[in-house]
Amino acid sequence: MSDAAKLTLGPLLFNWPADWTAEFYSRIAELAPVDTVCMGEVVCAKREPLLGATLAEAAGELADAGKEIVWSSYGLIADEKELAATRDLVESSDGLVEANDITALPLLQGRPHAIGPLVNVYNEGTLQWLVSRGATRICLPPELPREAIARLVESAGDAELEIQVFGRMPLALSARCYHARAHGLHKDGCQYVCDKDPDGMPVDTLDGEEFLAVNGIQTLSHSIVELSAEIDELLEMGITRFRLSPHRIDMAAIAHVWRGLLDGNRDLPRARRIIETVAAFAPPSNGYFHGRPGAELVI
Repeated sequence: MSDAAKLTLGPLLFNWPADWTAEFYSRIAELAPVDTVCMGEVVCAKREPLLGATLAEAAGELADAGKEIVWSSYGLIADEKELAATRDLVESSDGLVEANDITALPLLQGRPHAIGPLVNVYNEGTLQWLVSRGATRICLPPELPREAIARLVESAGDAELEIQVFGRMPLALSARCYHARAHGLHKDGCQYVCDKDPDGMPVDTLDGEEFLAVNGIQTLSHSIVELSAEIDELLEMGITRFRLSPHRIDMAAIAHVWRGLLDGNRDLPRARRIIETVAAFAPPSNGYFHGRPGAELVI
C-alpha cells in the first residue's frame, strides 16, 4: 500500500504577502517531495486579487517541477459574484478542481473532481453520492475517528481517500470576519488585517487557556494535527493520500519527514521530534483520530 501513497500540500489558507507566497512555492517546487499541490483562494474571495498573478506563476513553476496542480474552490460561496468566480475557475482548469463548498458541485457535474475537507463527508451515503457524481478524490474532514475513516474507506470504491496529517485543522467558516471584528473593523472595510497573523490569530478562553485560531472568516484548531504515529494504521485502512496544510515554517522539512514515513522509514520518535521542532508555534494533537477531544495528544 505504501508504494501507492501520495503526499499532498493543501491550499494556502492564510493571507500572506505576494513575495512570501512566491518564495514559499519556489521552495516547495525545488525542495519538497510532494506529489500534488492544491492552489487557490479557499477562505475569502476578497483576498483573491491580491495573489492571483502570484499563484498562477507559482503553479507553472510547480508543474515544471513535476507536481500535480489541483485548483481549490472557495469554502463558502455566498453570492452570485463568488459563484461566477467559481464557474470561471472550473471552466479555465484543465486538471482536477477541488470543491470545498457543495455549491460548486453542479459546475463540476460530468467531469472528474476532488472534494476538500470543508465538505462534511461523515457517512457512507454521502461518500457514495459524491463518487456517483464524479468525485475521484476526497479529503475527509479532520474530526473523524478511526472507526468512521475505516468504514468510509470500505465504501469508497475506486475513489482515493485523503487525510490531513499535519497543520491546523479547518473547522468552520462564517459569513462574519472574526479578524475584522477583533480589530474594530467591518468586514467590508477589513483592511485585510488577517495578514497580521500568518498562521492564524490565537483565541483564548476567558480563563486564558489556548482554545482556537481564527483566519478571517475561518475557525481553525489551535493545535496542529500530527498523525505521524498513526501512519501504519492509516495505510492498512487503505488511505492513499496524505495532506499537509501550509504554515509559515519550513514545509519542505515537514514534507521530507512524511515522504520518509511513506517510503518505509518508521523512526516515529524522530519524525515527531522534527515536526514538533519545525512547527513549534502550536502543540501537536491527534485526539479526533482516537475518538477523543481534538486538541488532545494520545501517545
